[in-house]
Order: sequence, then C-alpha cells, then structure tokens
Amino acid sequence: MSIRFKLLATDGAARRGWLQTAHGVIQTPVFMPVGTQATVKGLTPDQLRAAGAQIVLGNTYHLALRPGADVIAELGGLHRFMGWDGPILTDSGGFQIYSLAPTRKIDDHAALFRSHIDGKLVELTPERAVAIQENLGSDIAMCLDECPPYGTAPDYLRVAVERTIRWAERCRAAHKRSDQALFAIVQGGTDLELRSRCARELMALDFPGYALGGFSVGETETQMHAALAPTAALLPTDRPRYLMGVGTPRDLLLGIRAGIDMFDCVLPTRNGRNGSAFTKEGEVRLRNACHKRDPRPLESDCPCYVCRHFSRAYLHHLFLAKEMLGPTLLSLHNVAFYCRLMAEARQAIEERRFDDFTAVRLVRWGQSP
Repeated sequence: MSIRFKLLATDGAARRGWLQTAHGVIQTPVFMPVGTQATVKGLTPDQLRAAGAQIVLGNTYHLALRPGADVIAELGGLHRFMGWDGPILTDSGGFQIYSLAPTRKIDDHAALFRSHIDGKLVELTPERAVAIQENLGSDIAMCLDECPPYGTAPDYLRVAVERTIRWAERCRAAHKRSDQALFAIVQGGTDLELRSRCARELMALDFPGYALGGFSVGETETQMHAALAPTAALLPTDRPRYLMGVGTPRDLLLGIRAGIDMFDCVLPTRNGRNGSAFTKEGEVRLRNACHKRDPRPLESDCPCYVCRHFSRAYLHHLFLAKEMLGPTLLSLHNVAFYCRLMAEARQAIEERRFDDFTAVRLVRWGQSP
C-alpha cells in the first residue's frame, strides 16, 4: 500500500493518528492549505512550513488546463514544480462538476466542460482524472465523483450516487501508480440511507482512504453536522477520513469530534486576502478604524512570524494603503492559526480532554458547543 495509517489515540469519536506517505509523515487530525494552481496564494513553501503546514492541495482540473499535467510531469512532477517537498493531495476535478454546473454536461461516461480560460471543450472521464493525477505525482489522488448541491431532487441525488460509485470503480481499475494512494469519495447529500449505500459499496472496493464530499454545498450547518457524524462512523477505523472543503474553525472542531482526520478549505487565505484574521478570541477585521493605533499583535501568544514582528496598527495600515504585504501576512497568520488549532486538538485527544477543549474554544468564539 502506498500509504500507511495508524491510530495513536481516541477520545470518543475523535481520532489522533499519523499517515505515512511517499513524501513524509502527516500527524492527524490535519488541516491542508489549498494550493489550487500549484500555489497557496501569496505564500512560499518555506512560509507554509514555518506556519506548520504538513500537506497541501492541488487541483486536477485547473492544472490540466494550465500549465498542463504533461508539462508538470516533464519538469519533474508537482512537488518539484511548486518547490514543495512535503506530501500533496490532488482533487480530481469533481468539485468543478459542481461549481461549473452552468457550463458543463454530464453523463455516465464523462463530464464535459467549457474551459473558464478560453471556452474550449474539456472532457474529464474517471480514467483521465486518474491519468492527470498520476502525471502530477501527488501522494494522494482522488476519484472523480459527482457532487450534487443541496436541494437536488431525490431521484437525481440517487443517480449522482450511483455514478460516483461506478466512476470510483473505473478510477480504481485505471490507477497504476504504486507510490500514490487513491481515495474514494462518499456522496449522498444529507440522505443518510444514500450515504450508507455509497460508503458500503466504496468500502467493498477496498480503497486506502475515504473522503466525505457533498458537504457545505448549500445545506445549513445544523444539517451538515447532523449527517456528518453518522456518515463518518460508517467508514473503516483503520483508514484515513477526509472531509472535503470544510471549513470554519468551528467546523473543524466539530468534524474532529465526529471522527474526521483530514480537512481542507480556502478560508484562511481567502479571509486573509480580505483583511480578516482568525484568533483564539474570534475574527479580527483589520480594516476597522479601531486598529489604527493598536500596538498589540493579532494574538499575544501566537508564535507565528506575523505576531512576532508586526502590530495590528501596521497590518491595518497595509490594508488601507492597499499594499500587497497585508494579504500575505494575514494569510500566513491564518494558516498558522489553523495548523496550531490542529496541533492543540491532537494534544487534547491524546490527553482525553477533547470535548472540554472544544467547548472552551467555542465559548471564546461566542458559539454554542
């Protein structure tokens, strides 16, 4: 097997483990910064490492369009191309089947897109999604799936689940690269019966890891978490569990409590680019005038580069002056915040106090446990 996963401790459903990949060991639970186009926006690989990042994401659809998976393979693979020597996970393009719905057609054979770059037709089959990811050389590749939005009619939701299962079978048959793990994706919306069926049939194919897709696509937070825990409980205990595209710090803690090991989301860098910082006391909006003369760091006990060197007043100035350093610094702090939150969660699980840790954090953020 191209990866090894080991559970080290549990606290209720929360899990503490490690995941061995071809490019290093990942301590779980883990947050994965999103580098859709072979870059985590505004941050260098050295900055990501210093912030505590263990693994980053790339995207099959975007990298296949530009610069092309063949170009990246010719230049030594995605790790060398982007200067990141740690583990990489690549999404299959399944999310683009959801996000580019107005410009795509889909049937059991493939998804057909209009390129968002030049309008050319792009066909993405399960086999091509696997071939692209093998060319990229990621440590973890994802099966192509169909991610239906919340509110999809029950009959079509069933069709999407059946298609996801058939596509996973085709991805499994097409995947040949021995140093790359292929994860399957469980779909089914908030329908627990469909989720259970999808999980059961994918588990029969014996993938080395499983993701939960189709969350945070229009349903309420309450609906998401009501479906998340029972779905996670269906998955094998000896395989990593990945919740795709979710979410806020609260979502991460509740996801860990439900038994999830891996997370990704664009929020740390997107919010950073827009002047918003995550802290233990909640979000800080650096454009607000109250920070103009504030000499404090974003967080007094944060060891990140930003908090060790700069004041809120300086960060406020950068955003008002529209200096590009502002988004970079807040993105760096936010990634460090997310990674530190995961490290503290791992310690809390080891010490069997994860529920207390979560409750204290949520109260600080003004949120219900």
